[in-house]
Amino acid sequence: MTSSHTSNLDPAITARLKRTADGLVPAIAQQYDTGEVLMLGWMDDEALHRTLTTGRGTYWSRSRQEYWVKGDTSGHVQHVKSVALDCDADTLLIKVDQVGAACHTGDRTCFDADVLLTQD
Repeated sequence: MTSSHTSNLDPAITARLKRTADGLVPAIAQQYDTGEVLMLGWMDDEALHRTLTTGRGTYWSRSRQEYWVKGDTSGHVQHVKSVALDCDADTLLIKVDQVGAACHTGDRTCFDADVLLTQD
């Protein structure tokens, strides 16, 4: 895949990442222009590298034990706009331009199934 994106991830940032015992970091995908939270995926160093270099949301599937690029089968692509590390260095925020549904159920977001609390 040819892309104009290049990974300029500082090795010091990679060293700061706090990973699970499986080497994974949670990655929250958020619509870049509206702030809508779309999904939670998991990334290891290779998935993060692929995301940064291709500009496409790439995740590690814990159930299938393989990498997957969001939209390769569904056509519901994530064009990555930015990637940020939270203050504790244990979560990534991936701001994307989501084409179509983000959830595997066909919903726009994975976070609209059951609302546990709503306050005004």
